[in-house]
Amino acid sequence: MLEKYADLLAPIYQFLGCETPDSWIDEAKKPEHLQALLVDHMHCELKAAQSAAFLIRKYALDNASAQTLLGWIKPYEDFVYRKVGDGKFSASKNELIGSLTAKPEYAYNQDILDKMVRLIKEELHHFEQVLDIINVKGLRVQSLNASRYASGMIKHVRTFEPAALIDKLIIGAFIEARSCERFAKLAPHLEPDIGRFYVSLLRSEARHYQDYLELAQQVANATDPQRFDIAARVAEFKAIENDLILTPDSDFKFHSGAPALVA
Repeated sequence: MLEKYADLLAPIYQFLGCETPDSWIDEAKKPEHLQALLVDHMHCELKAAQSAAFLIRKYALDNASAQTLLGWIKPYEDFVYRKVGDGKFSASKNELIGSLTAKPEYAYNQDILDKMVRLIKEELHHFEQVLDIINVKGLRVQSLNASRYASGMIKHVRTFEPAALIDKLIIGAFIEARSCERFAKLAPHLEPDIGRFYVSLLRSEARHYQDYLELAQQVANATDPQRFDIAARVAEFKAIENDLILTPDSDFKFHSGAPALVA
């Protein structure tokens, strides 16, 4: 099923630097973990959309457009965090891109807007697809505590610009690349319909990580590419991300580390 994606996955494995531990796969494929796996996956899709929206609002949009963007994501947040709504979402998001205006200060703002709007649309569509699977399987939507994965990288973001923006874009690249790697690892071990769904996500997740890296390089090039060395910063975050993936983690999540041994 995955042979034809070998060329797509090879640069992702190289970028990540380590593969998901077999011990995590062994846990993830257990039927009793399907609830946690799918619900956390659904939450991850929303968080990915929210993170992209944050970047757009902070760095690329005028105030009026930012308010429009907030209204776009709010029904999903209401459903997940406030238990409001029936899980049926409007298709109006597909019309949004033409109504947003990028700030004129930097040339890369338009590319941030274009790439992140496309990413948000895709992540929210994936959210709806995962929710459909949850409903079909008779599972329940539930609140979850945050995992250590994203927060473990975010705490290393620098506090001055444009370094902070560059770091956030690099973190986005690692999250998307790791998601792609885990979809590929999990697909052969899950129920066939879920496995096919995970394989269907590979191309979009691979493109998302590339978009984040391209934007990080654009920001560096527009300021001082020698001072803001993307390759060096990627290497630093690779070490941080690998540590989060390979070290024992007591909480099972879609991006959690190696399962901690229970005494």
